[in-house]
Amino acid sequence: MTTENVQVQHAEQAETADNPHRRSIRSFVLRQGHLSTGQARALEEFGPKFCIDYTPNALDLDAAFGRAAPRVLEIGFGMGQATATIAAARSDTDFLGVEVHTPGVGSLLKLIGEQGLSNLRIVQHDAVEVLEHMLTPDSLDGAHIFFPDPWHKKRHNKRRLIKPEFVKQLVSRIKTGGYLHLATDWEDYAIQMLEVLSAEPALQNTATSETGYAERPDYRPLTKFENRGIKLGHGVWDLVFKKN
Repeated sequence: MTTENVQVQHAEQAETADNPHRRSIRSFVLRQGHLSTGQARALEEFGPKFCIDYTPNALDLDAAFGRAAPRVLEIGFGMGQATATIAAARSDTDFLGVEVHTPGVGSLLKLIGEQGLSNLRIVQHDAVEVLEHMLTPDSLDGAHIFFPDPWHKKRHNKRRLIKPEFVKQLVSRIKTGGYLHLATDWEDYAIQMLEVLSAEPALQNTATSETGYAERPDYRPLTKFENRGIKLGHGVWDLVFKKN
């Protein structure tokens, strides 16, 4: 996977003796990493304002952002560079980023402070539980999942985030007319993504290409890792679907 987005979050329910609903198979490995001085300072200075604690209760998005506006969820924003760039360019839209890794949260908070961004909020928690408990049906105008962990070894494919049950739940939180935008630089994962999204009856592919993949929307910036891959001849696949 790319370094940019090692942090996509997902869990499947697996039965255990003590808890039949314990989430034990995850699509992320919790690598806390090292906090830089700037990230630690940003967590302390900006965390109280821009981070939202996980709660098993519905989140009032208008109260969280202090306004009524279109809302886009981003799952697994990595170190946050693309997220900050998109938020800066789309100031009329609010972005809720979900990320489990503390250095990534600190990095995005640092960018928020440096760029004076006001339309970003962060939940540091498993995205599946955030979707299930904090976000209500039809509360989002869109969702972004850029470069999720491909778990490229076949025996690890079961850990991949993009599966029918997850997509169905995610789509239920998106309003009619809203969109779901995925991107990956692993071709076999792109094929799986296309199959899963195409099989979801509530979604319609916006791509005009016969391949089913979309041109990269202007709002999604190229990351340095993506640019490096393109120069090496690696492919990148974007999928943009609309909710019927």
